[in-house]
Amino acid sequence: MLEINQLRCFVAVAEELHFSRAAERLHMTQPPLSRQIQLLEHSIGLPLFIRSNRMVRLTPAGRNLLPEARAILRMAEQARNSALRVGLGEEGRVVIGFTAVAGYQFLPDMLLRLRKALPGIDLQLREMVTAWQLDALVQGHIDLGLLRPSSRGEGLEDLCVAKEPLMAAIPEDHPLASLRSLHLKDFHDQPMVMYSPDEARYFHDLVHQVFHAQQVYPRYDQYVGQVHSVLALVRSGFGVALVPESASRLHYEGIVYRRVGGVSPAKPVELHLVWRRDNDNPAMARVLTYFERLRRAR
Repeated sequence: MLEINQLRCFVAVAEELHFSRAAERLHMTQPPLSRQIQLLEHSIGLPLFIRSNRMVRLTPAGRNLLPEARAILRMAEQARNSALRVGLGEEGRVVIGFTAVAGYQFLPDMLLRLRKALPGIDLQLREMVTAWQLDALVQGHIDLGLLRPSSRGEGLEDLCVAKEPLMAAIPEDHPLASLRSLHLKDFHDQPMVMYSPDEARYFHDLVHQVFHAQQVYPRYDQYVGQVHSVLALVRSGFGVALVPESASRLHYEGIVYRRVGGVSPAKPVELHLVWRRDNDNPAMARVLTYFERLRRAR
């Protein structure tokens, strides 16, 4: 079997055609260099050099081996550097789960920053609802999850990475659309598109709590699981809705968005970054460090 150190010695002698100069180049003495060449020739079964008191030259076997030995050494160096970069988190792959709403604003901005700050890391994206992300994290199918606050399993860590207000989404021909500012009390007894308690538990509970705190009770006539489905029903005239501010980026025709007073806290919609505590992916650790640095800078 050919050994890397033997090939390195062979290439040095083949390029210098002088054992003393090759030994000096490799920072070693001549006897161990000669020994490495002998071991390589024994492994191949043919002489690689013709030696005399006045000159050293390559045999046909040596001339044939030289370009392949150089290629092997280059590949070995590339493998070493790649392993080093992966171990330091400079290269590698990070699989990120995200909710649909995160894709409206936070995710695109995050990806632009991450790809600029960590260009060697391959970011793989998976759109999933929060419950599916938590399961995928536990199973090790994703490294990071961008999801809504929820009860999480053992061994998971999280970091709040974004907060945003709720806004009213209103059909453009609705009486409330003519008002420039609204209060939660304006929605009392109004037909409203609500989030499903099964498919969108976080937003269902959040909207219910916001209204309950003000003792406001809309009429929940429709229940759906996704924000874009909520907006579709609003546009069709089924009622008004409270949506995260980032949803206004979808620019549905026939819908106007208004700020709403009386909501406490002012930015109740949270997005969390979640990961497994025992995940040893160095690239993921670099991404987490980047998020921590952003959080401290805010």
